[in-house]
Amino acid sequence: MSNSVGKLVIVSGPSGAGKTTVLGRLLEKSSLPLTLSVSATTRPPRPGEKDGVAYHFLADKEFQGRRAAGDFLECMEVFGSGYWYGTLAETVTTSLQDGKWVVLEIDVEGSATVLQKYTDAITIFLHPGSLNELERRLRGRGTESEEKICKRLEVAKRELTFIDRYRHDVTNGDVEQAVEELSKILDSYQTNG
Repeated sequence: MSNSVGKLVIVSGPSGAGKTTVLGRLLEKSSLPLTLSVSATTRPPRPGEKDGVAYHFLADKEFQGRRAAGDFLECMEVFGSGYWYGTLAETVTTSLQDGKWVVLEIDVEGSATVLQKYTDAITIFLHPGSLNELERRLRGRGTESEEKICKRLEVAKRELTFIDRYRHDVTNGDVEQAVEELSKILDSYQTNG
């Protein structure tokens, strides 16, 4: 076990900002002991997803029991889907005690909840720079209906109003530049706490 406690890193941003891609590259590149927190969900696994890797897949009854027991740092039902998502407190606590830097990829509401317990968390808001760019990316995916794209853009407008609640904001115009900026931000906390 490490002599030092790890750090909690919260990364939020609108859907389509490239959080998963940027964080994947950051985990490959960084020399810090980063570990991505695996969320729990009640949604069924998609083809190729493994339990404990993509998500901790829980039956709704188990999820609700753990929610009632206070096992989650944060959790919420994703509007309209009927599925719950959450961050298990024990997973985060154990990793921090092992000296790891735990990265939570969560939305702005989840971030606010976690910050009530972890006030010293390193908070980063990752965004594409503008709503026009976000719309271009969402449409470029070609995977969602017009209705879903419009809904995501409405959510993104609201999420962008929370940007000033984060210590850092990073524009993901280029994945490698965004990874480099995130690396510099996190490296600055090695000595500065």
